[in-house]
Amino acid sequence: MTLDIHSARMLEELEPPILLDALKKMYLIRYFEEKAEELYALGKIHGTMHLSIGQEASAVGSCLALQPKDYILSTHRGHGHCIAKGADLNLMMAEFFGKAVGYCRGRGGSMHIADVDGGNLGANGVVGGGLPLAPGVALGLKMKGLPLVCMCFFGDGASVEGAFHESLNLAAVWKLPVVYVCENNQYAMSMPVTKGSAVERISQKASAYDMPGITVDGNDLPAVYLAAKEAVERARSGGGPSLIECLTYRWRGHSKSDRQRYRTKEEVKEWQARDPIVRFRAMLDRARLANPAELDQISEQARQIIEGAVKFAESADDPDPATIMDGVYA
Repeated sequence: MTLDIHSARMLEELEPPILLDALKKMYLIRYFEEKAEELYALGKIHGTMHLSIGQEASAVGSCLALQPKDYILSTHRGHGHCIAKGADLNLMMAEFFGKAVGYCRGRGGSMHIADVDGGNLGANGVVGGGLPLAPGVALGLKMKGLPLVCMCFFGDGASVEGAFHESLNLAAVWKLPVVYVCENNQYAMSMPVTKGSAVERISQKASAYDMPGITVDGNDLPAVYLAAKEAVERARSGGGPSLIECLTYRWRGHSKSDRQRYRTKEEVKEWQARDPIVRFRAMLDRARLANPAELDQISEQARQIIEGAVKFAESADDPDPATIMDGVYA
């Protein structure tokens, strides 16, 4: 059995059930999004959606380093974060369908799913919308004396916005318990990251705020987990914020209206060959934590959970039109 250094360290730190559950969550994200895409094509889901197929390791690996009561701030491409943080798939799918029992009572949909009780303070339709919120959440935790951490996800496009710099600066000045996770999937809509940022690595920007910055292979779950674990421990112990850049790739377009003329099929295939689920599953197999049949069973369990969530959502009640003004305060 030959394992790379990241995999070996992860195996030393985490028990087999936790590692197998991480694989299950990756499958849940993949199958949830594939099913969402299918339902959209059938006209059962409306609006648009932003799929993170191909990015499962960055979501699961990062959240694996968190405690249940820690918080996350998500993005418009946030299904994976929600599932990685432990969301109820039935309630999540119901929200997708716009049903009253959904996480946001059917009002949020794909881009605004939140699970406050589970520590997910919400996806955000505004690019980089979670960045200004992160120092506020973390300041609240610090003022209350709670040993908790806020993990803020954002994309490469958000890293060139003013909100990014303001957020990192404030978190660094006040040594707030924030972990910034940039999911660099190479494109801000259709703009390559190489044309939108003056530095080669987004993690380099951390040095301007005197905080640690690291770039990892975002499709390598053990590498993501170890980087996140170190950053979370630093934040929880009062050391202040850190910036993690996960190099990854979205297999699908930016949204359902994306015709993908800005990249080649060859490029997509090249990244698909680095499938994070295939890589992590192979690692578990090499480590003899499960045999292929058992790994297949985990995959099938995840698929059945998603199918069950669809049935739950389809049979749930629509919101009562009389409640349309509930939650409207202005």
